[in-house]
Amino acid sequence: MTRTLLRLLATPAAIVVALVVLYWQVGEQTNSIAVSALAGPDATSAHAFSSNVITKIGEHLKLVGISAVFVLAIGVPLGIVLTRTRSRLISIPINGLFNAGQAAPVIGVLVLLVSIFDIKSWVPYVGLVLYAVLPVMRNTVEGIRNVDPGLIDAARGQGFSRRQVLTRVELPLAVPIILSGIRTSLVLLVGTATLATFINAGGLGDIINDGIKNQRDAVLLTGAVLAAALAVTIDWIAGIAERYLSPKGLRGERTA
Repeated sequence: MTRTLLRLLATPAAIVVALVVLYWQVGEQTNSIAVSALAGPDATSAHAFSSNVITKIGEHLKLVGISAVFVLAIGVPLGIVLTRTRSRLISIPINGLFNAGQAAPVIGVLVLLVSIFDIKSWVPYVGLVLYAVLPVMRNTVEGIRNVDPGLIDAARGQGFSRRQVLTRVELPLAVPIILSGIRTSLVLLVGTATLATFINAGGLGDIINDGIKNQRDAVLLTGAVLAAALAVTIDWIAGIAERYLSPKGLRGERTA
């Protein structure tokens, strides 16, 4: 019990330490360019958690959150469809589409979408979903296909319909693998959402880009560390969900 608790608390403790070090390292900024990036044009001083930074964190979470909803809404149902016998013919083009979406550089996909549709509010979400949906879809397929055929035959022998076999046997047993894919996708979304700055979609990418463009290390450090901390935090939360949402008999010694 103590060891499990230590494992659960190690990640948030490390994140807190990193944020404290960031606050100390950035200190109080009085340079007008750094202040403008961290706190806005009307401020006279700024630190790593000034108002503009908090706003950008909110924008980043919005990008990740909305994209994650669509990733789940598309990836899990598609994964289920691709495991059905009648859907094998469409699995090739669907896999090809999302494999291409993940293989292509995200910035290239975003720029291509902007060049076709202009700068629209939904463009960054399309690019992020195309990039992050594959792990969820693939893990859903693998999770369902890895279910013991004997259990499926036993369920059918008890009179279960195909839908009941799916909802009562296949999906519950596939949950750990599906959650692993969701965890991977969430971390991918946090990292790739920083590139949305190049199509004026906001987020922590704005802070990072300002730091690079204006050669302000404090600004760059703030954006980079906060993006990394956000990714680690979401991975930690997803790890806890993966551990405790899995069926009890399949949890074993899973760690967050």
